[in-house]
Amino acid sequence: MRIEKITDLEPWMGFIKEINSDPRFANPTIATPEMYERKIIRAVDDPEKLVLGILEDGIQQGLFVFSILKDDRYVEMLAGFSRSGEAYEAMAEHLLEHFPGFEADFVFNPANDLLTELLKRRGAEIDQEQQYMKLTGNPPAVDTEGIELLSEPWQEEYIALHNKDMYWTGERIVEEPDYYRVFIALENQRVVGYVDVSWPKDPNYICDLLVTEESRGKGWGRKLLAKAIEMNGSSGMELDVFTNNIPALRLYESMGFTRVEGRNTVSAFWTIPKA
Repeated sequence: MRIEKITDLEPWMGFIKEINSDPRFANPTIATPEMYERKIIRAVDDPEKLVLGILEDGIQQGLFVFSILKDDRYVEMLAGFSRSGEAYEAMAEHLLEHFPGFEADFVFNPANDLLTELLKRRGAEIDQEQQYMKLTGNPPAVDTEGIELLSEPWQEEYIALHNKDMYWTGERIVEEPDYYRVFIALENQRVVGYVDVSWPKDPNYICDLLVTEESRGKGWGRKLLAKAIEMNGSSGMELDVFTNNIPALRLYESMGFTRVEGRNTVSAFWTIPKA
């Protein structure tokens, strides 16, 4: 198979449409026109994006779009279009050759067994399926006392509490105030919870919500969500949650979020081996 860097998507548009119309291989991460424009169309002109085309005897077999953050040694697959196991293998070999030692994230269709099996063979860690939800209803009135925007006096506690098992750690979130808004829960002058929300976008995305184990069951999750929704104004809001996390699903549904079918994802994390 031949791999080439794609700088013109026009010859690939029919291939993209065909693969993305297949429920088994469709990309839920580009389900809206805005997402498609940002992650696919603009990628060929973005120096931090890599678009790879894979062909066999001149026939299109796969197209893969990656975000490449060289300073952070981080790769993220934004979208993959293929029904060929050999094309997925060629993509993985390209990453091995060009990005050894990088951390790679993949977010894709749970039905895509070809990519799932490839990543398993390569030693990737694969998460549980995540349910996509969007805010469609009006949340109930919730007292948000104890919830405030993150400010400098609380940054150290927030960073220490933050989930470390993700690219967007507390340190990185704090460094990007133009892209993320953080609400914290304060109990007895201690940070006992937080919610990270993208902004100012439409829709905004709830990236992470956490309440300490000892403070759970006291309504802090509802308070954090209520404040985030209140500050979100008229913009849309969306999130992903593990399908087996029943308490979280119930919490989000109680706050006006609705499950959306056909938008579920699964995530995989692969440390690309060094030669």
